[in-house]
Amino acid sequence: MKQFFKMTFATVCGIAIFLVVTGFFLTISLLGMVASDSASTKVKDNSVFVIKLNGNIEERASAGSPLDELLGVDEISTIGLDDVISAIRKAKDNEDIKGIYLEGGSLGFDAPATAQQLRDALKDFKKSGKWIVAYANQYHQVSYYVASVADNIYLNDHGAIDFRGLGGKREYYKGLYDKLGIKYMAAKVGKYKSYVESNTLTGMSDYDREQRTAYQNGIWNYMLKEMAESRKVKAEALNQLANDSIMAFADPNDYVKARLIDKVIFPEEIKAEIKKRLKIDKDDDIHQLTLSDMLNVKSEKDDDGDKIAIYYAYGSIVDSETINKLQGGGHSIVGKTTAEDLRKLADDDDVKAVVFRVNSGGGSAVASEQIRHAVKLLKAKKPVVVSMGGAAASGGYWISSPANYIVAEPTTITGSIGIFGLIPNFSGLVTDKLGVTFDGVKTNKFSDYDEELILGKNPDEIMKYMQTYVDKGYQQFLTIVSEGRGIKPAEVDSIGQGRVWLASDALKIKLVDKLGSLDDAVKKAAELAKLKEYHCETYPNKGSWIDQFMPDEDKGSYLDSQLHKEFKALLGDLYEPLMEIRQTVKEGSRMQARMLDDVRVK
Repeated sequence: MKQFFKMTFATVCGIAIFLVVTGFFLTISLLGMVASDSASTKVKDNSVFVIKLNGNIEERASAGSPLDELLGVDEISTIGLDDVISAIRKAKDNEDIKGIYLEGGSLGFDAPATAQQLRDALKDFKKSGKWIVAYANQYHQVSYYVASVADNIYLNDHGAIDFRGLGGKREYYKGLYDKLGIKYMAAKVGKYKSYVESNTLTGMSDYDREQRTAYQNGIWNYMLKEMAESRKVKAEALNQLANDSIMAFADPNDYVKARLIDKVIFPEEIKAEIKKRLKIDKDDDIHQLTLSDMLNVKSEKDDDGDKIAIYYAYGSIVDSETINKLQGGGHSIVGKTTAEDLRKLADDDDVKAVVFRVNSGGGSAVASEQIRHAVKLLKAKKPVVVSMGGAAASGGYWISSPANYIVAEPTTITGSIGIFGLIPNFSGLVTDKLGVTFDGVKTNKFSDYDEELILGKNPDEIMKYMQTYVDKGYQQFLTIVSEGRGIKPAEVDSIGQGRVWLASDALKIKLVDKLGSLDDAVKKAAELAKLKEYHCETYPNKGSWIDQFMPDEDKGSYLDSQLHKEFKALLGDLYEPLMEIRQTVKEGSRMQARMLDDVRVK
């Protein structure tokens, strides 16, 4: 027995020592990677900035983790638009960087305007006199749109270009719900407010078809114009290509004839092309800088002058982070948190003006009003200029409307001034199909109105009250836009009704003041604040990579978000309707200022 305890003790001690030593070396490794990550990148002469058009690009990306390097994850799956534009500007100003190499792929964008902003940054880079070369095994359509700004575009000998125009189908779940015994009831204002239609109809309404046709044609025509100018062809000729054949199945040499590309080459030939442009020997190595490298390149710009704050608000507008998790996670705009942040900026005497960067299709009307009120209070103390990103519609427009000035990208999706409430009724499933019945007592007629809505057989009277509630919310929306934009409520109603507008059209009806970039919004903010010298600081702070693993109040942890991602992958197309049902049952009915949600392009 003594020998047994000896062996056991020795084993436990050995394991303990192993864990301590392993933990020590792991800590040293992590600290080394953190130090390396924080160190500024030294740019060698004759360098090339390499941008890989793969993954997804969104308004901002969360801080990367040194664990990615430890686990061998060298590709960035989600790229922050702010990061890549900042890197392109640094490359433009750095004399040692001679050009940009775009490696084409299947980069997905949260909205067409996001792709447009990336392309505009590359276009601005060329003003320095430096070159851009693009190469790919395959170009997805919007990746090609971005790459078309390059001086030369090359394609693999067996490559393809997906060039087809914009479009796609939307899922309609009413048929599924009918079979399950679930009926969605909608209270809404706005004939164009189509968000509810996927749950209440089996196909697209005429109003939704009208607005989608208008904004998709507008976006496509803008893209054609941009590509045609870069490739020195007519926009009509490019459009005819998409009509005449399925270009993804074309012979690569046909792309050359159509002037979509300059040459069909093999991978090793692109290296020779880059070396030729750098004027280096064929045996010399190319000094390549990745996005991660560029983010650590010290900017040559200083922080002199007054401060202009750029506050990023992107994602769904929600009452709490818990609700955001129920809707599938992702970045969100939490009403209370955002309003508090804006109040702090209002009280910060060092901040002379604020650029409110909005990229949101809306969400909770209650949270939207919290944020709008905070913007109004901020505006009373200092100039506020809204810069619209991929979308600033419905609740996204609600929170934008009080600003002194609104700048939008030409392909920004905006408007969608309308309100709805959407409730599922399960009586057909629970009572008719499963045989579960309900009975009880109550002190007042509507004591159990929430249960009656979801499980009752005759919720019509309650829905009338809800419709009245939604009608009042719409009138409030009209008043808010009227006051913020100086337009009469009746005129707002005529351009409202839930209709989605392309910013280039929204300019004509006074929903925005100017078509332009985030830089244009910053310049306008400086003008309104009468600043001669200024610098920008971004808010809120992204936080460090370790913050992703730390649970916060009402926020959950990194592991929670990973579970939602796995669940979403497992359920596929059924994920969104099931999460919407779960949200409604758990949180009750909510008034929503939300636009249609399928404008992502690739």
